Amino acid sequence: MLRNWTNIFIYQIKSSKLFTALNILGLSIGISGLIFALLYWNDEHNYNDWNPEKDHVYQVLAQLSDMPVTTNNPVRLKPHLENDPNIETVVFADEWYQKDKVVYNGQKESVDKIINVERDFFSLFPFKFIYGNAKSAIKDGNSIAISEKLSERFFGDKNPIGKQIKCFNSTFTIEAVYRVPGNSSIAPNIVVNRMKDLTDPAQNPGLFVLKILVKLKDPSKVELTRKMLEKVFYDEVIVRTAKQAGFTPAEMIRKMGSFKVFMEPLSTARLHSATDGYTEGRGNYQFLVIMACLSVLILILSIVNYINLATANSIKRAKEVGVRKVLGASKKHIVYQFIFETILITTFSILLALMIVEITLPFYNSFLEKDLKMVQGQFYLQLLIVFAVTILFAGIFPALYVSNFKTLNVLKGNYERSKSGVWFRNGMLVLQFAIAAFFIIGSTIVYRQIEYLSNKDLGFKGDQVLAVSLNFPSSYYNEEKSNQKIYYRYNTIKEELYKIKGVSKVSTGLIAFDGKNNSLWPVWYKEELFKQKAIGIDYGMLDLMKIKILQGRDFDQKLASDTTNSVLINEKALKLMNIKNPINTEIKIGNQPMKIIGVVKDFNLLSPESAIVPITFYHIKSLDMAAEMNVVYIKIEPENMQNTIADIESFWKRKVDTENPFQYNFVDKQYARTYESYVKQKDLFSLLNIVVIFIALFGLFALASYSIQRRMKEIAIRKTLGAETNILLKELSKQYILYCFVGFILAIVPAYLLLQKWLNNFAFRIEIPLMPFLLSFVLLLFLTLTIVLTKAYQATKVDVLRYLKYE
Repeated sequence: MLRNWTNIFIYQIKSSKLFTALNILGLSIGISGLIFALLYWNDEHNYNDWNPEKDHVYQVLAQLSDMPVTTNNPVRLKPHLENDPNIETVVFADEWYQKDKVVYNGQKESVDKIINVERDFFSLFPFKFIYGNAKSAIKDGNSIAISEKLSERFFGDKNPIGKQIKCFNSTFTIEAVYRVPGNSSIAPNIVVNRMKDLTDPAQNPGLFVLKILVKLKDPSKVELTRKMLEKVFYDEVIVRTAKQAGFTPAEMIRKMGSFKVFMEPLSTARLHSATDGYTEGRGNYQFLVIMACLSVLILILSIVNYINLATANSIKRAKEVGVRKVLGASKKHIVYQFIFETILITTFSILLALMIVEITLPFYNSFLEKDLKMVQGQFYLQLLIVFAVTILFAGIFPALYVSNFKTLNVLKGNYERSKSGVWFRNGMLVLQFAIAAFFIIGSTIVYRQIEYLSNKDLGFKGDQVLAVSLNFPSSYYNEEKSNQKIYYRYNTIKEELYKIKGVSKVSTGLIAFDGKNNSLWPVWYKEELFKQKAIGIDYGMLDLMKIKILQGRDFDQKLASDTTNSVLINEKALKLMNIKNPINTEIKIGNQPMKIIGVVKDFNLLSPESAIVPITFYHIKSLDMAAEMNVVYIKIEPENMQNTIADIESFWKRKVDTENPFQYNFVDKQYARTYESYVKQKDLFSLLNIVVIFIALFGLFALASYSIQRRMKEIAIRKTLGAETNILLKELSKQYILYCFVGFILAIVPAYLLLQKWLNNFAFRIEIPLMPFLLSFVLLLFLTLTIVLTKAYQATKVDVLRYLKYE
């Protein structure tokens, strides 16, 4: 029986090469799209799956009223955490992922992903140890644990335990080599333990200073720990500060705000974190869901297309089915035969899909900045489910459709079916039109939003401005008056840069245009606390970035007070504090009185998802913040830019930083990366839009072929009675215009609602215009008429005697 079915299938392939090719290609495109989405979905969801402690490890996050959620906490929380009966382990950590030179036996290499944590870190992240063990890996301040990859770069395949390397101007002994077993929220190259002084409240009394990781004995009781920490914040910060300032706690909360604590589990942190809490950052959950949903839509479209093609081809199979029934084949066997053919076609489609994925996977990885591979057991199980679902929906309906032909009718040449079957088939065509319209509308609106962001006036000009990474030797930070020494060194570099041909302006500031720094500072006005960004800048920084000053003036080198007690504020800060006459008005940053000398026009600093924040600018010397400098901004002339950059690089390597590679970004491109994920969504929508239209045209071609084939006798009679070609074309195409219109109408509401939700991510956004909807309909109608009229025109040119000779 199977042999007979296989022979019939091979015969059908040979006699219907085009339909078979369209079937396999359409399904393979839909399946390959879903495979890509599954690979991405699995990769993002398996973060920390290797970690047996993932459900017990929590990070402590804090938020002061409307300030951003922070991962940094005060050291004074430590005794309270250690006394909590539900907490098994407490680990404090310094700033995640530092960078420094590593030196061994004359070999120097700049290494990133260095973390400084307490010794119990590996009990929370039990990496696989190649050499050494978790207990002694970072037992004291002289021990160091390195990753397997770093060990191979320095020591090859030799055991490095006991070897000494230099890092952070100190000598460390290698006590362990580890391997990160899989996707991890923390995946360092080096782990050190220099936390002794940092965890001493007397030496580190600040409010937001260290990360806190805890391992709970019973995660179901995490709410008790969270409430305990909120009470500690109230007692240790609100009450204590109120007492020092002479206020009641209630007055202090009214002025300062209250604290909210989040206990964020490691198991969900990758996709659902309240902030970028871990070193490897957050995944883009919205993008992940969008990719998954669009891929499922395309697979549905492919299956519908397959059904349409199969039913369109059913007329050719109807007589075969009739003959087989006359010879004794039951309806059940007919159904099994067609499902068997669907299994073969789906198998070929999946194999082709896997080939497509394998060939294009490097481009997909580059697009997502991932390293995805088709080697997971979970993936193959999902692929098996896709295979089963595809056969279930794509195989059963065509099989039942063909098997239900009336034997005597089809042998007489009558292929008419019930009206319900016609409605179902036409309904699938309408669904195809609706999905295609949704994609066309979506891609157009997403494109317009990204274009709007690209062309929007940001309030600053970042073109031809280089942001050059500035690294000072570690010794600069360990000396007395380090801020003065660093600022003096910066001024020397600045003077030398001005000597390079093509350099027009140089300045610096504790400001970044990469959208990552959303920290806020306390600014006081009339004894009321306002949360704002407080940014230290040098002379000329605002002018260099073409940031306009609306009132007052900029910092002036001739006025000594500008480096001690002068500030500028932006329009948003002016409105927030409701200052009527801002010039010479006194405010406080922390506890330091400052006088407003100017008002700056609002400009975008964070990503387009965020509204413009209130900002106070102070001179970098006034709060002794020069040690925080890590970038120099250089405005260059447009002529001979490459030569100017080459000269800057040469100077940098010779006289500024001989140890680290020369690194720079153009500020406008740096800011563009703040909405890079949305650019990817635009590119994804555009690509899938082409795929959807391609597949939809398959289905349209199939149903047009089917419908016109059924009406060939009618066409022949009409031609015999003198019907003109244009009348026939109109008659054959009008139903498809109706289907196109209905599909478009069905797509309008979901497209509008979902795109409105997507646009709500942006503080700066377009309003949904009417044009994309009209464009969608016009494009769909044009493509529909092109396909249908082409097929219909071919039908009007047939020989009428062929269809009427037996009448």
